Amino acid sequence: MLVAALAGAAIVVMVALAACGGGGGYTTVVEKIRGAERVVVGTKWDQPSLGLKTGPGDPVGFDVDVARYVVNALAGGEDVHITWRESPSSTREALLQNGTVDMIVATYAITEARKPHVTFAGPYVLVEQDTMVRADETQIKKVTDLRGKRICLAEGSNSYRRVVDPPPDGKLDLPAELVPATNYSDCVRKLADGRLDAISTQNLILAGFAEAEPGRFRLLNDPFHEEKWAVGLKKGDTATCEAVNRAIAQMWRDGTATRLLHKWFGKTGLRLPSSLPRPEGCP
Repeated sequence: MLVAALAGAAIVVMVALAACGGGGGYTTVVEKIRGAERVVVGTKWDQPSLGLKTGPGDPVGFDVDVARYVVNALAGGEDVHITWRESPSSTREALLQNGTVDMIVATYAITEARKPHVTFAGPYVLVEQDTMVRADETQIKKVTDLRGKRICLAEGSNSYRRVVDPPPDGKLDLPAELVPATNYSDCVRKLADGRLDAISTQNLILAGFAEAEPGRFRLLNDPFHEEKWAVGLKKGDTATCEAVNRAIAQMWRDGTATRLLHKWFGKTGLRLPSSLPRPEGCP
């Protein structure tokens, strides 16, 4: 009798803990944030000024600060424990689908190919695609000079397609040699070592790497495509998508988005985004 009573009490405690977030049970991320006061956020850990982790502490950068703002807004200002997870481009969809992360803020561009697998909230910023070369490179002065050159193919990224593919998926339809790399930090190492000639992707990514090693690289400042960076959510989480969209609008209204862009990229000389992008909607 006593054992049965104790077992019953233990079950009651376990159910209560689950209801309070100890055991999950939330159907949307916004419910989890408000109920459990915890969330797992995926960011890049290898991109200076966007998402960089070099020691035991939290990652730092523009995307990290955007994620903190969004989580705080979804929580209504209540304290929420954020667990940070590295989210390379090649694994972002899988991390969302298997529940390893609740949301991803990691230079995640909205594409038609990704939409069937991810619910995108936002975008929170529009970013131009540009090209980075070594500082002493004299043959590449504009993006069309990439014809026949070695450019980086970062695993999981679609940026290279804008250079080598024809419309509608691509942009320039230039013949070029694609050099595989695991991520953009690997691209930068190969560019520095002379194993490729150029990296073409969003200018904020490139500017972060250029700022980290002054005088070693230069941006062409010849943008040719615009991408929409958004918050990635598990497919179908419409309630969280709508809440994130409201948070992003607030972030631009109160000046935080502009302040963060200038905090991380104000010294790069880039023309920075200056207004709230049109939301994509939450399917």
